[in-house]
Amino acid sequence: MERRLAAILAADVVGYSRLMGDDEAGTLARLKSLRRELVKPTITGGRGRIVKLMGDGFLAEFPSVVEAVRCAVDIQHDMAGREAGLPDERRIRLRIGVNLGDIIVEGSDIYGGGVNVAARLEGLAEPGGICISGKVYEEVGDKLPTAFEDMGEQNVKNIPEPVRVYRWTDAAVDTTPGTAVAGALPLPDKPSIAVLPFVNMSGDSEQEYFADGLTEDIITELSRFQTFFVIARNSSFAYKGQSINVGKIGQELGVAYVVEGSVRKASNRIRITAQLVEAASGNHIWAERYDHDMTDMFDLQDEVTRSIVAAIPGRLESADLNRIKRKRPEDMAVYDYVLRGKMHHHRRTKDDNAEALRLLDKAIELDPEFAESYAWKACTLGQALARGFGDNKDDLFAQDVEAVEKALSLDDNNFECHWIMCEVRMMVARLEEAELHHQKAFALNPNDPRVVAQRSELLTWLGRPVEGVNWARQSMRLDPYNAAGRAHLLGRALYMARNYEDAIEAFKQVRVPSSSQHAEIAACYAQLGLDEKASQHAGKVLSLNPDFSIADHVQGLPFKESRDRDQYRDGLRIAGLPAI
Repeated sequence: MERRLAAILAADVVGYSRLMGDDEAGTLARLKSLRRELVKPTITGGRGRIVKLMGDGFLAEFPSVVEAVRCAVDIQHDMAGREAGLPDERRIRLRIGVNLGDIIVEGSDIYGGGVNVAARLEGLAEPGGICISGKVYEEVGDKLPTAFEDMGEQNVKNIPEPVRVYRWTDAAVDTTPGTAVAGALPLPDKPSIAVLPFVNMSGDSEQEYFADGLTEDIITELSRFQTFFVIARNSSFAYKGQSINVGKIGQELGVAYVVEGSVRKASNRIRITAQLVEAASGNHIWAERYDHDMTDMFDLQDEVTRSIVAAIPGRLESADLNRIKRKRPEDMAVYDYVLRGKMHHHRRTKDDNAEALRLLDKAIELDPEFAESYAWKACTLGQALARGFGDNKDDLFAQDVEAVEKALSLDDNNFECHWIMCEVRMMVARLEEAELHHQKAFALNPNDPRVVAQRSELLTWLGRPVEGVNWARQSMRLDPYNAAGRAHLLGRALYMARNYEDAIEAFKQVRVPSSSQHAEIAACYAQLGLDEKASQHAGKVLSLNPDFSIADHVQGLPFKESRDRDQYRDGLRIAGLPAI
């Protein structure tokens, strides 16, 4: 008998008996597919092992508590996408509990208090949700971009002491339409539009990536127009698989127009239906059906985009659509690999990141002159850097820069490459070069929330934080379902603009502040003379990063103006953080 400390993940299927009663064969087939295609590879990719499978769930252990929580989140995110197209009563939903504790190992099975607590946490989770113990919460800290809400101490069956429980809150923020805004958002002062995910009508779930990729490309093409306001992909895709109420969507996203449609792909032929609806009235302004060969894919995207533009009042001259043209691949199989790579990139797991790189490398192998393959490879390498997927950060950074530079050498009109290059130049404090690349990215795609958010960050570093505030708010408006993910940029700009009270309110939107963001919050309170609050956040900085020092932290920030650096340093010093 062996004892050891381990992270334990327990999961079960919500309403298993009902699902089996309604469709026993179908439910079993879907569960087997779920375990084979999602659960097992996700757990294995996180260095975990499945201890046992039960009819309605599974138990797994991990040597790393961070990987256990990452796997739980990735499984729930992917589950939501896999089941989105099914009626509510047929969807398979998991509840997951994660604990860190002592276990007893006998053969391949595990027992003990650590396992029992994980099972009780699973029982407290909502359908599609995750509950973790206080020990797990303390260990994970800010190592993952994941939000948890304190549920307090809970008395659970057969556990003598109350258990501190935290509930995963990303699900409500990221996947449920209607939670992004309180009431209707006001319409912008320009034609505003949201493109909903096109429905895959191919009868093959494997073609889902194609419908999603086509939708994303149409969003990107529309976003290039200065005179339009185009909702970002993340917020549009929050409605994937939902029943469509364009009036409600128009209010929640604050847009005047909604595009919806379907895609049917068979062999080398593709059929697209698309319609443009006025959100307030529900009137259909335009509808069209397109039948094309796959070899005409880029022309088809341009045709759909042109039709949408032409149907909206206040439209641009059609010639403006030709201002920026993407280069086409020699072989449309290359485009297919890129779409598959993008699909895995958006899933955000370690395994999917690796698969995205494999597919993009295959696209590059087939056509080394297609810039978009290198652009998305750069995005995926950047994701690996940000999420800590690689062992060698310097090597990942070098590969990222190489991919960006190659893409730009092939096609200087790729906005994502200029956006990435701006990020790279800001990281090494080369702000003039960063500004040049940002200006090009913004000119090519003024509606991409990443580019707009980057404008806020760059202006703040350049000593123009008041302008940065406005751009941060604009990026949050373009992508309302991911507004919390950019709230720290608004908070930083407000701090540098010496608007400390509003900066604190902005930082309150951040789901799980990092040690650096707690430092910024501490500086805000310190500048307001609220010493107790400043001290609390300074303590959180040191609990998350015991080696924190003002000198090292401030030195790594690319302030152009010494006065801004001094202002931030003073706030940190007053908050009581260590100087060196």
